[in-house]
Amino acid sequence: MLAQYLDINPEVKAALEAGRPVVALESTIISHGMPYPQNVETALKVEQIIRDNGAVPATIAILKGRLKVGMTHDEIEYLGKAGQAVIKTSRRDIPFIVAKQADGATTVASTMILAAMAGIKVFATGGIGGVHRGAQQTFDISADLQELANTDVAVVCAGAKSILDIGLTLEYLETQGVPVVGYETETLPAFYTRESDFGVDYRLDTPKQVADAMTAKWQMGLKGGVVVANPIPAEYALDKAMIDQVIKDAVAEMDAKGISGKASTPFLLAKVAEKTEGSSLAANIQLVFNNAKLAAQIACEYSR
Repeated sequence: MLAQYLDINPEVKAALEAGRPVVALESTIISHGMPYPQNVETALKVEQIIRDNGAVPATIAILKGRLKVGMTHDEIEYLGKAGQAVIKTSRRDIPFIVAKQADGATTVASTMILAAMAGIKVFATGGIGGVHRGAQQTFDISADLQELANTDVAVVCAGAKSILDIGLTLEYLETQGVPVVGYETETLPAFYTRESDFGVDYRLDTPKQVADAMTAKWQMGLKGGVVVANPIPAEYALDKAMIDQVIKDAVAEMDAKGISGKASTPFLLAKVAEKTEGSSLAANIQLVFNNAKLAAQIACEYSR
């Protein structure tokens, strides 16, 4: 039944059938995360980092209504050029994008869904979505969190995006039974910075330890994902006090303009990039590279 919707790239398919390591990658970062051609260059570099660390990359999107698990260079180029004209696609959007034979860039939630359809267990991204600031009034909570509760994929990220309410995000994950692992850290990284004011559930220090926990969880039938929070390398981290103030100002501007829902994250990230004169974008790229490397190492251990 799935075959009528799903296209698995031949290289990815061969790796999965042989039990070799594969790492899923999202496509919203290509379409909405940065301008062309930087977005395409970054996407291809991320794929190369995964190859250099022993795994096969599978960048995921929806193109002309087909669920693509593993994209060609031409397809990544097409998506990068289309940019924000491509629909940002979460769980609820998938059937409509497919039915309209449209193009969709996958978020963390939808990338997890398509990865799971293909049998991929490890996914590298920038930061997960979460509970937005002021959610007590707006109920603005990312679908990423619910997907983590239900879908058996480990998500390697630089923690929760610092534009979010990190405390409430962790509370939500705890309620849903999603473990938050700190890689070589006991505090949750906050995307642009190596730490926040919040701790993680478990500190693990090697890719094998992460892979062993994933194996135990899923072999026992405990469904749902794992958050592997990997701090941005120290040399690329931004100053915490500075970034907190920039985000506070950006949130106030967003509220004044009445921006909400799926438009809020791109707005806030663009504002942060503007206020930090591009240093946040450079940090974003470096943390994605760092997460890709760790994800490949975890995938290699898991496949063993």
